Amino acid sequence: MNHDATLAHAAALIEAADGLLICAGAGMGIDSGLPDFRGAQGFWHAYPALGAADMRFEAIANPSAFRDDPELAWGFYGHRLALYRATQPHVGFAILRRWAQKMQHGSFVFTSNVDGQFQRAGFAEEQIAECHGSLHWLQCIEPCNRAIWPAQDFIPQVDTERCRLIGPMPACPYCGGLARPNVLMFDDWYWLAQRSGAQQRRLALWREQVEHLVVLELGAGTRIPTVRHLAHAAGGDLMRINPDAAHAGNARINLSLGAREALQAIDALL
Repeated sequence: MNHDATLAHAAALIEAADGLLICAGAGMGIDSGLPDFRGAQGFWHAYPALGAADMRFEAIANPSAFRDDPELAWGFYGHRLALYRATQPHVGFAILRRWAQKMQHGSFVFTSNVDGQFQRAGFAEEQIAECHGSLHWLQCIEPCNRAIWPAQDFIPQVDTERCRLIGPMPACPYCGGLARPNVLMFDDWYWLAQRSGAQQRRLALWREQVEHLVVLELGAGTRIPTVRHLAHAAGGDLMRINPDAAHAGNARINLSLGAREALQAIDALL
């Protein structure tokens, strides 16, 4: 099937659907200007201070970093939190919302991203499942209890050249100890997953209502394939949108495009 025919087929499937499952990986945020952490060089380009220290993503995105060097760990995550708060979601998010509004059962989002971009773009909180948690929520590093609370009162002050937090660190309101992001990290045995679990239960209930499901997988990688697995297991018509999608064999439609470009191209046909 040629490129134009593939886009037309995608548009026809969306028109016939009564529910839209949006499965988004890191590639969805790149078109909004968020950094690409694929490979050590991409990560170190975004955080040169960590590159100079030969520190890989797996080492800083790790609860041990908060115990060993909390100013560095919160320098990294605090910078990301401030960046996510300042970033405007690209036009593709609005396109997805418009498509969903025309469907009987609307949409649900399943994402491995911790950036909160779907909420910022106007998607309802109760229609989003964040399988790796969210940087916009905090928990105790111990943890001293099962509490999770919003990070809205934490305004990170970061020395970006050194990737170090220079302002106050967030504290647990229950024990006074260090707070950490409610994000699933590497080698993480203390992530409090009840918020993510409740989200995924809501997704399962929503899925039971939908008869003609379209699944849009957007920018999901293969290194940690959680999003790809959910997209495939959900049933329905799977469309994989990814610049590296040519190798994919289990999708009905493969588009080797970035998320924003593909959504705009399909939208032009609707």
